[in-house]
Amino acid sequence: MKTKVLSLAALLMFGVVAVFAGNKVEKVKVYGNCEQCKARIEKAAKAVDGVATANWNKETKMMDLAFDDSKTDVHKVEMAIAKAGHDTEMHKATDEAYNKLPGCCQYERAKTDMKMDGKKDAKMDMKMAPMK
Repeated sequence: MKTKVLSLAALLMFGVVAVFAGNKVEKVKVYGNCEQCKARIEKAAKAVDGVATANWNKETKMMDLAFDDSKTDVHKVEMAIAKAGHDTEMHKATDEAYNKLPGCCQYERAKTDMKMDGKKDAKMDMKMAPMK
């Protein structure tokens, strides 16, 4: 009986470790304005294999991101968001992707020398247009 209980406890511990292994939580700055932006940003992030949760706050422009770091990394998630038309601190959306956003979603973009491919690891000084 003791052996069965110990085996069950060991199996439970292994399962708990397996579930939490590789999970990472990050905060990511993503530029946008409204609820449509929120839906688009979160959908783009969640489409990346390995992303467990993505929750963007339109007031703070910050996204809480949980992902399995054995499957993806924050750069891949930010590239997917940029492809959807939204700039992040490390990846700028192409002008073509940004211009496809609805008018309410087009935030004021700052001039930057950051490359579109995200290889330059620099912070973007982005100013947001005031909300009406």
